[in-house]
Amino acid sequence: MTTMSAERTALRSLSAVAEARQAARAFLEALGQPAIGREQADTVVLVVSELVTNALRHGGGAYTLRLTAHPGTIEVAVGDPSPRLPRMRTPDLVDGTGGFGWHMVNDLAHHVAVTPGPEGGKTVRALLPR
Repeated sequence: MTTMSAERTALRSLSAVAEARQAARAFLEALGQPAIGREQADTVVLVVSELVTNALRHGGGAYTLRLTAHPGTIEVAVGDPSPRLPRMRTPDLVDGTGGFGWHMVNDLAHHVAVTPGPEGGKTVRALLPR
């Protein structure tokens, strides 16, 4: 199988995360059948949602989403303008301030990498099973 990729760039908006999830589902559907199972597709969409939310919340309010299908994996790459690296936090069970997403991404992905951008910012990549 050859690789297939798609890219989306957006600024902070009320619908940005929902649009990213929709773009991920459309990308996965375009792969054809039986390219990815429902459970794996849901995992990809969840990781997209978490990484885009983090980019908007902590990364400067803009993001670039790149999805690439490789044999056996789906690569989710989210870039943002902040050089600040993601960090593990203790999840907040009382006030609802977060801390769950980065743990979840690392648990669901085969591999997670953060690459600083050449002119600032960073890209977070997660490889997920197909």
